[in-house]
Amino acid sequence: MIAVITADLIDSTLYKEPVLEQVLNTLRDEFEKVSNTLGKENIRLTIYRGDSFQGIIKNPEYALHVVLQLKSAINRIHLKKTKKSRAYSKIVDFKVAIGIGTVEIEREAISESNGQAFQFSGRTLDEMKSENRKTKIKTEYEEINNEFNTSFFLLDTITDKWSTASAEVVYYLLLGLKEREVADVLQISQSAVNQRKKAAGWDAISVLLERYKEVILKKFIDGK
Repeated sequence: MIAVITADLIDSTLYKEPVLEQVLNTLRDEFEKVSNTLGKENIRLTIYRGDSFQGIIKNPEYALHVVLQLKSAINRIHLKKTKKSRAYSKIVDFKVAIGIGTVEIEREAISESNGQAFQFSGRTLDEMKSENRKTKIKTEYEEINNEFNTSFFLLDTITDKWSTASAEVVYYLLLGLKEREVADVLQISQSAVNQRKKAAGWDAISVLLERYKEVILKKFIDGK
């Protein structure tokens, strides 16, 4: 079993060239980071069409963590000239579908690969184009789909309210940094980090990440 994530940037045709360039560069940097973390043999991510990306994750229990790392990385982007870490409205985001299932053909080009996980992910993203949703999952188990698509709807509500500063704090927390370490990186007080952490809904997000990992491990890995 693998996870396939398929994502489209939202309203990318409206992005100014410097914004799109920074988004694509950020995604490439994050692809490298998650590859180093999970192992190059366990994850492959690629940009296609210039405004979409797709990835294969052979440890499906980490798919949601990867999605949130990529999301927070681009949600924190702003082009304001400032010396301090400040909160601005987000200027970029994406819709993403996670498909978990089997793989039949895996080629060097991800777009040429196929199987259950690819079909789940691609078709779900297509369905989302007419929905007010940014994150969905599809597996062969309806109880898993129902649980997490309900949770992901709430997750979307939380992340839609992120400022760039909130997204930045979440990003570093997802990398495993503690509050004091995040404060040092951003050169702000620990209390400011804590405030942004609360504003971002981090406690609820961290619980969801643990629940997702627990369920996916039990159903697809331990339950084999």
